[in-house]
Amino acid sequence: VYDVAKETPLDYARNLSARLDNHVWLKREDLQPVFSFKARGAYNKIANLDEDQCANGIIAASAGNHAQGVALGARHRNIHATIVMPRTTPGIKVNAVKRLGGKVVLHGDTYDDAYEHAQQLSVDNDMVLVHPYDDPEVIAGQGTVAMELLQQHRDPLDAVFVPAGGGGLIAGITTYLKALRPEIRLIGVE
Repeated sequence: VYDVAKETPLDYARNLSARLDNHVWLKREDLQPVFSFKARGAYNKIANLDEDQCANGIIAASAGNHAQGVALGARHRNIHATIVMPRTTPGIKVNAVKRLGGKVVLHGDTYDDAYEHAQQLSVDNDMVLVHPYDDPEVIAGQGTVAMELLQQHRDPLDAVFVPAGGGGLIAGITTYLKALRPEIRLIGVE
């Protein structure tokens, strides 16, 4: 993933730690080139595609962060990327995808509408669909957050709190941490 993502710092949250009378650390995924962990999973999937799979381009559905991760990864591999986004997507997100070289198709009013359209375009045009979370390679890419966490914090950890939306990040982090440090408590936050 490090062709496009970067190792992010693990910062001690001094004020929050004092307020909670505990030691709290924050993994700064907001410092990624696309301001989100999503580039890790998207690129891991894209990096593992062979030339034949990429011949007709790749496609994804997203309202923002995954879209930017896919566009960044595709640009790095020089693959055509189409991103289907709901018509309700904020312009700043649409423009960010375009700046990264992704072709934006606005469709529907919800993510589900956009995803359904992306699935159909994938079939019609023989394009690989890069799912935002329901894919083993995407999950493995997200798991690199946990790898870095254990490298950066060698002392025992009581718990790791992980945002849980679609589940790709928490699946990747849980898989990695539980394999190496099963005593760590994992808590999903939504």
